[in-house]
Amino acid sequence: MKAAIVKRAVELGFDACGFTTAAPPQTAAYFHKWVEAGYHGQMEWLQRGLERRCDPQKVLNNAATIIVVAAAYSGEFGSHPVRQARFPAEIARYARYKDYHKVMGEKLKELSRHVVQLGGPGTQAIWYVDTGPLLERDLAQRAGAGFIGKHCNSISRKLGNWFFLGEILSTIRLPPDTPEKNRCGSCQRCLDACPTKAIVAPFLLDARRCISYLTIELKGPIPVEFRPLIGNKIFGCDDCLAACPWNRFAVAGKLMEQYARPDLAAPDLLELIALGEAGFQQKFAGTPVKRLGWLRLLRNICVAIGNTGDSSCLPILQQAADNPDPIVAEHAQWAIAELSK
Repeated sequence: MKAAIVKRAVELGFDACGFTTAAPPQTAAYFHKWVEAGYHGQMEWLQRGLERRCDPQKVLNNAATIIVVAAAYSGEFGSHPVRQARFPAEIARYARYKDYHKVMGEKLKELSRHVVQLGGPGTQAIWYVDTGPLLERDLAQRAGAGFIGKHCNSISRKLGNWFFLGEILSTIRLPPDTPEKNRCGSCQRCLDACPTKAIVAPFLLDARRCISYLTIELKGPIPVEFRPLIGNKIFGCDDCLAACPWNRFAVAGKLMEQYARPDLAAPDLLELIALGEAGFQQKFAGTPVKRLGWLRLLRNICVAIGNTGDSSCLPILQQAADNPDPIVAEHAQWAIAELSK
């Protein structure tokens, strides 16, 4: 039965498929301490779903097996010409595609149906793509799909750092695969690469310092001390992932590449700041960036422009400084002060 599920997963475009039990994740106690220490910042949903994340039985009663799938992405579009922008913005590689929640969700729904069909009457299965109350990186390591690196992300010996995870919880009972073991060794390139030193120790991330958190999850103003360190990043950060030597095995992936958005590889900051709400909705429709909202992206763009060091950007920043949103206006004013030095 496992072979049939793996075969179907590959047919649907997934690059890896592994199996583990529905036992509590091994990192449950560590996760409790991490949240108690406040490292999750404003991500209150992590605290609300804490107990369920630490016990799959509270997600699906009588769950016996968790199927973990991976879909690779590269975020680099060598086959597509990328226009050279005067002031290029950096968007995290995963967001340079159609929203992976939707792409993978459609495929996982089909795979779940297949699991239920194979299991017969009474079989239950539910699926998640990053949105479910699961410690998915722990489950992925147990299923042999990848190990948790010192940067707290999943690493695959076959896919490097660049892949998404999805899970199916089912009442069907299947033998688990051999867990993957950590293979970081003495390497700490990811720790050295982090601009804000958010990886405060191996396997310990302070999200409150992480550029991905600051530009995506944080709803209020970005702390001033971190703004110069953000550089030209306007949505997420890949620095710790890109530094990992396991990326020499990275592949383009069968599922995601057809949904690539090469125009998001290095968009121009001055063009982005001039989009306005309607232009934002049109440009980022169907992508993860869309969920951020125009005002938060505008906040990030102002910081990135402030880090260009080019005073020719002052006039357009002045327009942003007049924005009725106080957070946008304050970040634009900060950027003006930076460029006026």
